[in-house]
Amino acid sequence: MIRLILVGILIALSVTFFLQNREEEAVLHYFGQTSKAPIYKPILMAFGTGLLIMGILLFPAWIKLRIELRRARTALHLAEEELDRLRPARTAPLQRPPVFLRDRDEDEDAP
Repeated sequence: MIRLILVGILIALSVTFFLQNREEEAVLHYFGQTSKAPIYKPILMAFGTGLLIMGILLFPAWIKLRIELRRARTALHLAEEELDRLRPARTAPLQRPPVFLRDRDEDEDAP
């Protein structure tokens, strides 16, 4: 939930930046070519490129963790089934064995 709020704040700040800087222009120099563009376009492209690179770099680790999670859940499920199978079947609640009352207290001191 906190992540969602932080992402919402970040998007709101980005949108306000783009809206306030629509008319500002930047001169872009790339391999000897020059072009003019609104300032928000290069910033938006850099942000998008960063997201793309981050996604490409984190995707294999995410897949690996998903596979490990699936294996762990399967192992847990199998262990629970084995535990249920090995437990004795309880048809009635367990009862304590009867406790016999002693007639005399002197038996307690006997060796």
